[in-house]
Amino acid sequence: MEKKFSLSWKASKQPRKQRKYVANAPIHLKRKMLSSNLSKELRKKFGKRSISLRKGDVVRILRGKFRGKTGKITKIETKNFKVYVEGIQIKKRDGSKVNVKLNSSNLQIITINDEDKKRNMALQKEKKTEEKKFEKIIKKQKIQEKKNAS
Repeated sequence: MEKKFSLSWKASKQPRKQRKYVANAPIHLKRKMLSSNLSKELRKKFGKRSISLRKGDVVRILRGKFRGKTGKITKIETKNFKVYVEGIQIKKRDGSKVNVKLNSSNLQIITINDEDKKRNMALQKEKKTEEKKFEKIIKKQKIQEKKNAS
């Protein structure tokens, strides 16, 4: 029997294979793939470009009909890769309103949900390790400059 999903798969130029990888991924990996980029302030604060979305995060919509609007994430559908944002609704023909499903790639995180202490600690810890790596690189460059100058 052929496997549907393989962790050892690296990449492909073919979009059909990329889509197949995402569609057949287990739900715990799909959750990690549901990420969005951070605003400039948050990038500086955490030293990261993007993080996974959580319920309660405030996001700005960057593409589509609702471009420029902001709101809190109310629901995340991991299986379908969709995100619901508070206040983003469309009117149906019968007059009722329905929440719009958005793609995470079209969103930007403005503020992070502070209730999750574990997530905040992980982000702070990652920032510290990034800073240490950066310091090591600078030290190596200074040592090489001294050698070249001698």
